Amino acid sequence: MGFKNIRFDFSGQTALVVGGSRGIGKAVVEELLSAGARVFYLSRKPGQGLDAAQHLAADLTDEAQVKAAFAAIDAMAPLDILVNSAAINFCKVNQEIGKDEWDSVLDVNLGAAFLLCREALARMVPRKTGKIVNISSIAGRHRSVVSGVHYVASKAGLIGLTRQLAFEAAAHGVNINAHCPSQTMTDMLRESMTPAEIAVLEAKIPMGRVATVADQVGPILFLCSDAAAYITGACLDVNGGML
Repeated sequence: MGFKNIRFDFSGQTALVVGGSRGIGKAVVEELLSAGARVFYLSRKPGQGLDAAQHLAADLTDEAQVKAAFAAIDAMAPLDILVNSAAINFCKVNQEIGKDEWDSVLDVNLGAAFLLCREALARMVPRKTGKIVNISSIAGRHRSVVSGVHYVASKAGLIGLTRQLAFEAAAHGVNINAHCPSQTMTDMLRESMTPAEIAVLEAKIPMGRVATVADQVGPILFLCSDAAAYITGACLDVNGGML
């Protein structure tokens, strides 16, 4: 996987990828490193094969731990890019969802994103520069054939969070956008759907296949780049034609 022909260059920039130990987040870490960025990634446990990036451990729902992670980055470099990719998901219908599970999903998928964006903006706004990409979902734009209402609500909320923060930060030179992937072949998808269910899903996708991780990473890097300098508050749909 690589995007050298698109010539992304993040040399001299510092990025934080939240949820960077696996899935789309891990691929973003790898490609930002390849494009010259200094990369930190935030997760409970380190990911495999990410020795060139710096791991920061934190519980994303713990405000003190989130602040400590940003303080650790402050001690080494100013932050230029934040990619919020962390999420949890449970495939249940509404009657099977208890209040504790609802709170857990909203806390990680939406509440943590608020904390992370707030801390990033506290650093980016004074410098009049920065890029934030929040990873939402096709579920937040429409509905989900797999996930529960708590996941869908959290991803829709993330779009609202993105748009309002983009409005507030635009005058300060910070771009904030949402990336909305459809089902992508990650460990989370494999844990959520059987091969037979994936085959049924693929038959409904106009492009005829589930997205690869590489399909999602290129658009995320674009939103982090200077090529997206006049884009803010947008929701970039990357879904193989599932409109």
